[in-house]
This record gives sequence, structure tokens and C-alpha cells, in this order.
Amino acid sequence: MKQLTSVQLRQMYLDFFESKGHEIRPSVSLIPVNDPTLLWINSGVATLKKYFDGTEVPSNPRIANAQKCIRTNDIENVGYTARHHTLFEMLGNWSIGDYFKEEAIAMAWEFLTSQQWLGFAPEKLYMTFYPEDQETPEIWKKQPGFIGDDHLIPFDDNFWDIGAGPCGPCTEIFYDRGEAYNDLPEGDPENFPGGENERWLEIWNLVFSEFNHLPDGTYQPLPTKNVDTGMGLERMVSVLQDVPTNFETDLFVPIIEKIETLTNGVQYATAGEKKVSFKVIADHIRAVSFAISDGALPSNEGRGYILRRLIRRSVMHGRKLGITHSFLSELAPIIADIMGNYYAELRTQLPFVQKVIRNEEERFHETIEGGETQLIQIIDAAKANKVNEITGSQAFTLYDTFGFPLELTVEMAQENGLTVDEAGFELEMQAQRDRARAARSQEESMSVQSDVLQKITDSFDFVGYDLLTTNATIKAIVQDDVRVEQLPSHSEGWVIFNRSPFYAEMGGQVADTGGIYDGETLLAEVQDVKKAPQGQFMHLVRVLDMPLNVEQSYTLVVERSQRIRANQNHTATHLLHRALKQILGDHANQAGSYVGPDRLRFDFSHFGKVTDEELKQIEAFVNNRIEQAVDVNIAEMSIEEAKATGAMALFGEKYGERVRVVNIANESIELCGGTHVANTSEIGTFKLVSESGIGAGIRRIEALTGQAAIADYQAEASLLREVQAQLKVAQASQLLNRIEQLHAELKDSQSQIESLTAKIIRQEANSSLNNVKQLGDITYVVSNLGHQTVDAMRQMSDIWREKETSNILVLVTSQEDKVNVMVAVDDATVAKGLKAGNIIKPLAQLVGGGGGGKPQMAQAGGKNPAGIPALLEAVPSVISEQLA
Repeated sequence: MKQLTSVQLRQMYLDFFESKGHEIRPSVSLIPVNDPTLLWINSGVATLKKYFDGTEVPSNPRIANAQKCIRTNDIENVGYTARHHTLFEMLGNWSIGDYFKEEAIAMAWEFLTSQQWLGFAPEKLYMTFYPEDQETPEIWKKQPGFIGDDHLIPFDDNFWDIGAGPCGPCTEIFYDRGEAYNDLPEGDPENFPGGENERWLEIWNLVFSEFNHLPDGTYQPLPTKNVDTGMGLERMVSVLQDVPTNFETDLFVPIIEKIETLTNGVQYATAGEKKVSFKVIADHIRAVSFAISDGALPSNEGRGYILRRLIRRSVMHGRKLGITHSFLSELAPIIADIMGNYYAELRTQLPFVQKVIRNEEERFHETIEGGETQLIQIIDAAKANKVNEITGSQAFTLYDTFGFPLELTVEMAQENGLTVDEAGFELEMQAQRDRARAARSQEESMSVQSDVLQKITDSFDFVGYDLLTTNATIKAIVQDDVRVEQLPSHSEGWVIFNRSPFYAEMGGQVADTGGIYDGETLLAEVQDVKKAPQGQFMHLVRVLDMPLNVEQSYTLVVERSQRIRANQNHTATHLLHRALKQILGDHANQAGSYVGPDRLRFDFSHFGKVTDEELKQIEAFVNNRIEQAVDVNIAEMSIEEAKATGAMALFGEKYGERVRVVNIANESIELCGGTHVANTSEIGTFKLVSESGIGAGIRRIEALTGQAAIADYQAEASLLREVQAQLKVAQASQLLNRIEQLHAELKDSQSQIESLTAKIIRQEANSSLNNVKQLGDITYVVSNLGHQTVDAMRQMSDIWREKETSNILVLVTSQEDKVNVMVAVDDATVAKGLKAGNIIKPLAQLVGGGGGGKPQMAQAGGKNPAGIPALLEAVPSVISEQLA
């Protein structure tokens, strides 16, 4: 067996499969492209769904890559086990309808055992297989040097199935690390290759997708059989470097060594239980660095919440090592040093990554105090209520919301003579894990594979860059997933021609619409256009009175005005992208777009709201380029030539060997297959309509161009004139003064109302608060204030405390369908055990609501004003129950 670094292993793997005719794909962004079912790219195959479900056919059916992945459903295991990670690298090779079991197994065996490659001893390798798959073990036995039957283990779990879509048996490869790693006693049921143990380590999984799992739960053979493999880089490196866990490999050791320099003398080798903290920090900083370099930003939702949680967990573990200052950003350069050769974004984005981490960490140091404050409040409330235990739900909320670890909660509770319901905490934690796993199971499912469109291989030419009208011949018609020879009148179906001027929906640009003609006669309407698996454009057609037939020729006509407006918006999108990068920074990367004839929408990564001044600058930048009347130069070239120009790839676009480069004044240079204006002056004008946040670190700008922008300006001018008329202002320039005047008048009126209300409340208080009733030695006042506000209730409560007229005060108000209830209790009565919160809960239920508060004061809301009489009547019985 060869001793290799992680860099050498990754490259060797890719070199091997390139030698076997595989196309080596680069690792894609961790942020999924056009796949709303995924929060992160969480496996190598997640980037290839379109090939496995048959929606697209790859140019080369053999693919291999090293893909960065993030999974956080088992985050609590990180640091406590040898191989759990949030970020990991998956080495994979795939066959899309090309080779199958024989070749996949032979290549895996060659890579593992050949002296030219890894050189593993055959006796060290064990394979599991699906018991019903009798072909796979026989193929293994044919491999040169294979040891024998005792190295083949049937395993019922070896069937890869994640719901509807491709599925099939798999065979897993295990490496025997020897007796030194034997952590289980003789006879333990898990002490075998495939069991939960440290001796036999799974290093590779080969999945043979040969069935379609249909939505009704049945299985049928796939029209195209595929191979999907995955080898975890981290665990394979741990084998090659012969270390106990992944954390002792060259992927983690430099990070851990840097952490050691930041502690107060704690060393990893002698850290004992604190080793976990080293591991958690090293793992999490990798995930955070990779994710931020791909454009993800910390926030309170989605993937941004996960980043925030990873950073906060790291900070808390740093505290355990005695690191009390902000330190995580100092680790990011180590990640770039270890992995930046292959993942260049770690180096190019390093300053931005460090800035984001530093800002987030400093914010969290402030919020830690908030978590401690919350815990102190929980402890105080427990003591006041003579409760000896902090609930599992409370402990979990501290952990999940404030990043407060359970052990710190336990420690502070013990200092105050309390215990923590750790079993309840674990139930909450398990519920969260179950939700994450259920979501992941649903996220990874694929579409059921259909071979009808895949088998259409007729050649096709898109002529729409230069023409909006052309003659074309129908080569295929598909209706209800069946290929037919005729599309009947007054029906719909998908039609593929040998050529077309209609643009198919791609790269954010919507499809063209238009008509299919015979001479001057409109035969059918083109409603949508999409790309077929083999690359042709397929047209969703609604036929009028005459049928359409295969091998007949027709005239295709694109709706000209729609295309022109789409061109304006698409070119404006490129200019907007450049404006964002120049004004906000290079981190403002595209994260989605819509380009239609009606408007443009552009989503981009940015960690804060775009200011009004920045929006003005962005709009001015785009309009300046329009005013300059710059030619839009479009050229077709090789992908290598395009990269040499510095061309930027647009979000979600797939590129072949030949690409189109859209160059605007050598300022905006992007790879783009969409349609554009010939000169920026054709855009006319550019008008920003809105800017908003739509997710974790993602902002959205919507804008208009051309006549749509002018119409919007005209609508705003019309509205302004109407406002002038309503406010009786002659000039628009006088509007602000008039509005300020109205605000001042309104403020004066509100002040007068508040003054009058206070007088009314005091008058009502004089009569209501004198209506004191008694239960034993407890006195109380109940008052229905009618339609008064909550502020009025508070004023009445203040007067009650001043006058000290009773021990308990109950107030009720109602406004439309809402009820407000307030209960106040004096200190002497609280000392007897009567608390406002306990009184208000049963009362609030009578008006369809709930609430709570401090022992001296509680408020509640309800939705049933009809229940107010019952509430007023129930006050003495509720107080009596509390006295009992």
C-alpha cells in the first residue's frame, strides 16, 4: 500500500478514471443550482440528477470528479466519532448508460490493488453485496488475486433506494485495518465487515441503478442502467496514512496545530475529553470556509442558519479550550493552504471569508451574554416556583437558539442547586435529527426515468440568434409520454423540428412564444420551449383546426415584440451584474435570475441590505452604459479560449466544448447562451423597481427596461399628480412640506387624544376601583373597559397600584374581534402564592386565547369577545381555586 497525501490521492483517483475514458468534471458550488429540493450539495450524484433521471444526456457517459459536499443531519456526532464530518469530499465515478457491473467492479479492483495505483493487498479487502444480486459476487471472484468467498458478505441493507426514481443494489468495499483497530469483543454481532466497528472500514460504495422505483411503490427495469460510486476522501486518507481517525490526517492536523497555538497551553495529544473541541472546530471551520467562499452567508434561516450554528458551536468549543477572543478567521488561511490548489475559490475568496467569519464571531460573543441572561432568568423562575429542574425543552431552546451547549447549562444549573432534564433534551434533539433525515430523504429523490425523449436523436439547429422566422420539418411528436406520428387538431403535445428560431428556456431566460404557419395560415401556437435530453429544442404546441404531421414542413415564426423585450432585459442583466460587482464588491455573485419580456429579476449574494445610495449608483451605472451605445460583441470559441478572456460563467448554464462569450466593452464578459441586443442603446432605459432579501445572504433586484420602464415612470408621474390634487398642492416640490405639516397636525391631534384619554381613564378609575369585592382576606376589582386600548389598561393598572385599593385587579377590553385581558397582583398577595400568570390562564381560555407574564403582572389576548361575560363571572372562582 502506498503512503499518499490527500492531494496525491485526489489527483491519482482523477488520473485513473481519466485513463479509463472518463470526463473529469470540476467540483461545483455547494449551493445547489436550479434545485430547490436541496439545501446543500450533499453528494457527488446530487450534481448529476439530470443524467440519472434522463432529463439530459451527457456528451460523455463516463464521468468522474472530486466533489465538495455538506451534510449536517448528524452534526451532533462530529468530534465524537472517528469519521463524521459536516464538509467532506466525495470521489466518484459514474456511468450513464455505458458500462455496468463488470467494468465498474474491475476498475475499482484495479485502482485499489494495482501497484501502479494504490497497491492494497487483496487479503485486506472485503465486499458486501445484496443477497438477491447473485451476479455481483461472481464478478468479484473473477478479479485477479481475489482471495475467496470468505471476503464476500451478503448484506440486506445493500440496496440503494431513496424513493421515486432510479435505484438498485450496491456493493460496498471494506478495508481491514487489522487487530490493532479491533474495538469489539469476540462474538460481538457487529464485529464483521459491514458492522459498526473500527477494524473494517468502508472505503467505497458502488451502486448499480437498474430499476425505476415508481410512485406506486413498484419497481420496473430502467431503460438506461447506470453506475454511481462514492469514495470518501477523508476516510481513504486515514487508511493510507494509517491513523486512528480522519482528524489525524493531513487534512486536519495543520488546523489542529494552529488551534493549539491559540489555546492557553492545551495540546491535542494530551487534551483528553477536550480533543472533541479540537475536532469540532477543525471540522466546522472547513465547512464554513468552503460555504462562504461559494457565496453562502450566516443568517437566521436555511443554509445561513446552518453556517451561523457551525460558527457558534465552534466559538463555544473554543471557550472550552480557553480561547475567549475571536479566533476562527485565523484558521481560514490554513484551509486555503491545505485545499486551495484544487479548490481555488478558497484562496481567491479568502479575505471575504475571513471578514464574514470575523463579523459573525464578534456578534456571537455579544449574544453569548444574551444566552447566559436567558439561562439566569430560567434559573430564577425555577427557584421562584420552587422547581428543582430545568426542562429538556428549555435546555434545547438555549442550545438551538443561543448556541448554548448542554454541558454549560448543566454546569450553571448545578451551581444553583438545580438539575437538567437531559433525557428530555435528548428527545428534542432526536426530534430535530428525525426532521433533518426526513427532509434529506425527500431532498435526494429524483424524477422517474423515461426513455421516450432520450431515444429521439435527430439532429437539430437553433437559428434564433439570427432569424425569427424559418421553414422547418417536424422530426418527432410526443403526446402523453408516447411518440406519435400526428398531433391532432385541438390538442397539445411536444414537437421537435430539425431547426427552430424559438429560444428554449435556459439560463434564466424564458422561452419564446409564437406560431406555426402554413403560408399565411396559423396552424398552431407555440406556448413553451424546453431542451430535450439529446439537446434538441422541443416545442409545447397547441394545435388549432388542422393536425400537424411528422416529416411535414412548416413555417415557424417567433413573436417579435416579445423577443425584443427579452433581449433588452437579458443584456441589462449582464450590465446589472457588472454594476453590482463594481459597487458592492466581487462577492456579489449571481444566485438566480429571470429574464422575460415583461421584466428582469436578478438574485445575488450579499450580506446586507443595499443602501439607497448604492441603488442609485447601480441604476446610474447601467444607464450610463446604455447611453454610451456600446456594441454587444458575441463570439463563439472554445471553453479554454473563453476562460483566457476572463469570461464569467452565468448561474445554472451548462457549457460544452464550444461556448458563446458576450462581451460588453471588455467590462462585462460572460459565458451565455441567451439572446441579446446588438448595441446597449437598444435597451432604451433601465429602471430599478425593488430590492429585497429573499433568503440567507441572498438579495433580489427587480427592474424594467425600454417601454416597460417608461410606462412605469409615467404611472408614477400620474400617481404623483393625483397625490398633489388630493393634498391641494400646486407644485410637486411643495409635497414634502405639506406632508410634514400634516404629520405635525396629526401629532398634535394624537397628543390631545392621549391627554383626553388619560383624563377619562382616571375618571373611570375613580368609580371602577371603588367596586372592591372580597374572598376571605383577599380583595379584588374586576372592570370591563369596553373598547379602550392596551395602553388604557396599563394606565388603569398604574392608578390601581397608586391607590392600593385591592389585592388583585382584573381588566378586560375588546376591539372588533380581539380581546385583551390584564391581571395585576400586589406583592403581599404574590407572597401568599397567588400569581398573575396562574390567574390569567384559565380566564384567557374563556375568550379563546392565552398569555402569561410575571407574578405581579400578566397579559393575555383572545379572539372571542362573546366570552367576556363568562370571564368576568369566573374571576372569583378562579381566585378561589388559586387560594385552595
